[in-house]
Amino acid sequence: MKRLAEKEVIKWKNSLRRKPLIIRGARQVGKTWLVENVLASTFDNFVKIDLEKRRDLHVHFAGNLEPRAILNHLELITSRIISGKTLLFFDEIQACPRAITALRYFYEQIPELHVVAAGSLLEFAFDEISVPVGRVQYLHLHPMTFYEYLLAMGKEPMADYSLTPPKRVAPSIQKMFLSELRNYFFVGGMPECVKTWRDSGSMVETFQVQSEILESYRDDFSKYKPRIDPACLDAVFLNTAKSVGEQLKYTRLNSGHSGQMNRKAFDLLNKAQIVQKISSCDPSGLPLGATANQKKFKASLMDIGLLQRTCQVPAELELQQDNMLAMYRGKLAEQFVAQELLAWHSSELYYWARDARGSNAEVDYLAVHESKIYPVEVKSGAGGSLRSLHLMLEKYPNCPYGLVLYDGTYKMRTEQKIMFLPLYSVAGIGNKPATVV
Repeated sequence: MKRLAEKEVIKWKNSLRRKPLIIRGARQVGKTWLVENVLASTFDNFVKIDLEKRRDLHVHFAGNLEPRAILNHLELITSRIISGKTLLFFDEIQACPRAITALRYFYEQIPELHVVAAGSLLEFAFDEISVPVGRVQYLHLHPMTFYEYLLAMGKEPMADYSLTPPKRVAPSIQKMFLSELRNYFFVGGMPECVKTWRDSGSMVETFQVQSEILESYRDDFSKYKPRIDPACLDAVFLNTAKSVGEQLKYTRLNSGHSGQMNRKAFDLLNKAQIVQKISSCDPSGLPLGATANQKKFKASLMDIGLLQRTCQVPAELELQQDNMLAMYRGKLAEQFVAQELLAWHSSELYYWARDARGSNAEVDYLAVHESKIYPVEVKSGAGGSLRSLHLMLEKYPNCPYGLVLYDGTYKMRTEQKIMFLPLYSVAGIGNKPATVV
């Protein structure tokens, strides 16, 4: 496996302004793998402390958070920890919130020591402590993108070519990418699922792994007690998955609980990065989040493979569809675009919905490139009226032109200010992210 984040962790290691690094992301997206298989290999010594398994070590973070005293205790059960030569890794750090607080003192008193931590559900741990603002760095890890999937499948030339602007790629090659994307729609980007598909070539085995991951997520829901009823979390998660691409109402996400309870459940899933809230906004200027309407929103799931498994999409039937955007009524395509935009471009997503009474005009997503806002539509073909897209371009002249992602090849309609792009090319339509902040 090769991950885009590899360059970021190596850059962190070599930075003169390095601070302790916290790798964030949902469970099983590859946080621990990234540290053990990429970063650790660049050090003489590697010390891993799993704070979920080794709860007996929490006592060393209970009192004085003097880093040298903590290191003395850790060395007794591991090995010598030497600045510049040892990578100290706190895995599952959310299990010991005081260890997160301790990171600030490692930065202040032993800045030359390389310290990295990883965890999920970190926001819940943050509720219990004073977050060391300005004393740590964060790296957000997502499921594997389509580009990373191609690399994992041993198709490196194809992966590199997938990042070439489509207007410079022959239509026949664009169609090859779209054909490969069909498999990704069902395999998804969870590393274990990609590995299973690569090694076995069996969708059935891959689906089994997806089911196991989903079970582990739903088992995690019990850890949300007493914040929320796990049954409410489960229902909101399932109904959010079934409603990808649709405007949501908290009251409709789960009939068994109140809208207020459903909202709390949705917010917790969003914090855990299992679902992503996509708010509507006014695209008249930047930043987009300044005009976000928190009451008018859609959502995506963290991974397209987990989405189709959650919704029990009949793969044997959907793979026979001539057009990928017809698969599961277009929801898989909208999910794909959302998670690619999140992985490549921004930690937040927005869309446009007309505020006029009785109007249902809506554009799926908004992308930012070189300080310009571009409306993004996910459509089944180059035909159709694209009424909402034309309406938005007319209403907001600050938007240079619209982008339509579809199951076809590159086309530019200059007179309409619309560019048609093959669905696989999402990675190239927005700004590259600064993933370590």
